[in-house]
Amino acid sequence: MRIPALISALAAALAAATPALAQDEPPAAVAQEGAARLTIGAGVAWLPDYEGSNDTRWTPIPAINGTVSGMSFTLLGNRASMDILPNPTGPTWDFQFGPVVVVNLNRTNADAIADPRVRALGEIDTAVEVGGYIGIGKTGLITSDYDKLSISLSYRHDVTRIHKSGVWTPSINYTTPLSTKALVGLFAGAEIVEDRYARTYFGVTPAGSIASGLPVFTPKGGQKDISVGGVFTHALTGDLTKGLTLVTGFTYRKLVGDFARSPLVSVAGSRHNWTVGAGLALTL
Repeated sequence: MRIPALISALAAALAAATPALAQDEPPAAVAQEGAARLTIGAGVAWLPDYEGSNDTRWTPIPAINGTVSGMSFTLLGNRASMDILPNPTGPTWDFQFGPVVVVNLNRTNADAIADPRVRALGEIDTAVEVGGYIGIGKTGLITSDYDKLSISLSYRHDVTRIHKSGVWTPSINYTTPLSTKALVGLFAGAEIVEDRYARTYFGVTPAGSIASGLPVFTPKGGQKDISVGGVFTHALTGDLTKGLTLVTGFTYRKLVGDFARSPLVSVAGSRHNWTVGAGLALTL
């Protein structure tokens, strides 16, 4: 699955992650494609308190990535996905299709938000967003038979009736092994959200304005952000196909439109958000 953001990047490399960033499976690019494989990892990410915050905190990120009968699955942090189309072997085209589930934890814990104005707006219940994605990739493109360029589009919708809306995510990813022990990846993406998402996470109601001191604001949906990032992984034992691997990555996300103009961002936060992370992954 290719979902944009550091959580994605780490998924890519832990096989990767973020309110703001947040999603491939590179080590598999140098493994025997189609073979059964399991990667278990854990790391930490330094990320904004909420989407658009200028305060940051550390958070743990668990990860599981694997391939069975050519089909790949990923569980990384608050995201799970599966590619139900078996991956072909060798330098060729790869079509991707499968389900996606995201647990939206944005502003669900007031104690994790440093800014008292945003904290005064209150907590938002956890939303579960369910959907799917399609994509296409090409292996053996530029540097070797193992580099890969992928383009994908995902859609997920809130099934818990918290923001009652959907999120579109187009993304592009490129990964290439530098050797049997090292791999780098680059990615870019965006999120396009519907009106109710915008109002739930970026709006300020009259009651919220009184409680927080922030001005009343009613945003509309549309493109929420653009993001770019990179990931680097290096085998500490064995190689990229088996053993213990160090994974590091970063994502830069810029909020745009009404989302950048929201008082949660323009007054209490910043439209420029960074996430950095590192972790260890064990491929069996």
